[in-house]
Order: sequence, then structure tokens, then C-alpha cells
Amino acid sequence: MKTDILLDYKINKENSTIEIVREYENSLELLWRAWTESELLEQWWAPKPWRAKTKTLDFEEGGVWHYAMLGPNGEKHWGKATYLEIIPQKSFTASDGFCDENGQLDPEFPETLWHCTFSQKANKVRVKVTLTFSKTADLEKTIKMGFLEGFTSSLNQLGELLSSL
Repeated sequence: MKTDILLDYKINKENSTIEIVREYENSLELLWRAWTESELLEQWWAPKPWRAKTKTLDFEEGGVWHYAMLGPNGEKHWGKATYLEIIPQKSFTASDGFCDENGQLDPEFPETLWHCTFSQKANKVRVKVTLTFSKTADLEKTIKMGFLEGFTSSLNQLGELLSSL
């Protein structure tokens, strides 16, 4: 990873949000594809040694990405993102949470609203992800589960993937 590439987190407990900003030296089109196509998502979404496997992906408003994160010892954690709003190559909003193999959300874990924006300046694309939780306790639980470390690892893997394409 290049040292001049931005990676920044802001946690706002008052608003129950986490904001992540990451820059990549790639085209907007390629970065958008990496966030919206299962063949590319599976190559970076889960932190190593975990990997993601898509069950279904329907990237349209009202559509769902139903996937599993597979661990090195046979662990399997299911996730589901429901796309609420999509503005091609600019932004998307999705509701995301842990679920079972059939897509039934697990009430023991917080559901999170993800708002992802993409903007290009010269040869860099900035991705800004804002996660909004229904309450501060859900934000704190997500952080305690290792979200920041895991997502940082995944974003770095995305950078490596983009460099290889």
C-alpha cells in the first residue's frame, strides 16, 4: 500500500456513526465494480484468512447481497445487505446485518445503515463510508467485535486487488 493513500476513521458516539474515508489510485469505474460485483467483492470483503462467498447478489434498489464469510477452520457467518438507494458510480445506501443461511436477520446483532459515496479527483478515487447505528450501544458492540481492524484489513485487500487488475 502506498503511504500517501488516505485511510481515516471518525467515530461519533453522539450520532452513533462511524465514518471511514479511503483513497485508491484507480478509476472510479473499477472501484465501483469492486463494490458492486460479486466476483470482485469476494476477493476483498472478508479480512484474511477469512473469505467471502456470495449466495445471491442483486445490485439494484430493493435487491440483496446475501453472502457468507468463511473462516479458516470451517466457520461460517452469514450477512445480508439490502440496497435502498443507488446512484450509479456516485453512491449507494444499504441496510446490513448478520443473518442465517436463509437470509433471516439475527436480532442479537445490530443492523447498520451503510452510505457509501465515490468521488474521483485526478488519479485518485475517494470512498467515504458512513455507518449509522440505531443506538450507541450497537456502535460500541460493533467496535468490540473488531470491526475497525477487520474492515481496515479488507480495505487494504481491496487496494491490493485493484493494483492487480
